[in-house]
Amino acid sequence: MPAITPSLWFDHNLEEAATFYTSIFPNSKIEFLNRSTDAGPGEPGSVLSGTFVLDGNRFIGINGGPHFTFNEAVSFTINCKDQDEVDYYWDRLTDGGQESQCGWCKDRFGLSWQVVPNRLYELVSHPDPARATAATQAMYGMRKIVIADLESAAASV
Repeated sequence: MPAITPSLWFDHNLEEAATFYTSIFPNSKIEFLNRSTDAGPGEPGSVLSGTFVLDGNRFIGINGGPHFTFNEAVSFTINCKDQDEVDYYWDRLTDGGQESQCGWCKDRFGLSWQVVPNRLYELVSHPDPARATAATQAMYGMRKIVIADLESAAASV
């Protein structure tokens, strides 16, 4: 089966973004940056496109200019094993970015992420509908997901 690789359109800061993302995720690296030459386009040495890997997942980036920007219609989900992982990714991705709700945030480049603990899925799909509803209602009031608060809400019914 052919590989499916997300391609991300940046204004002019692909190299900065790739460096930022690879500093956050383990097993990550910038594979290649295609730079402009004296023949153009753009300033010689400026980054035109490139590839980077985030924990084994390859991404293509292009410095395409301000014509298109990221929005919440596309986001990347980080499934976290525990609260420490949620806190780690949330804190780094929101540094210079912005928090949204229900575990969603935007990083400093405008890319949307969902930082989600695996425990959330367990609680909102609990076999007891009252517990599942309580956990879901608790999630609606959160920005960053806090597992202890979800568990407390589910246990309160």
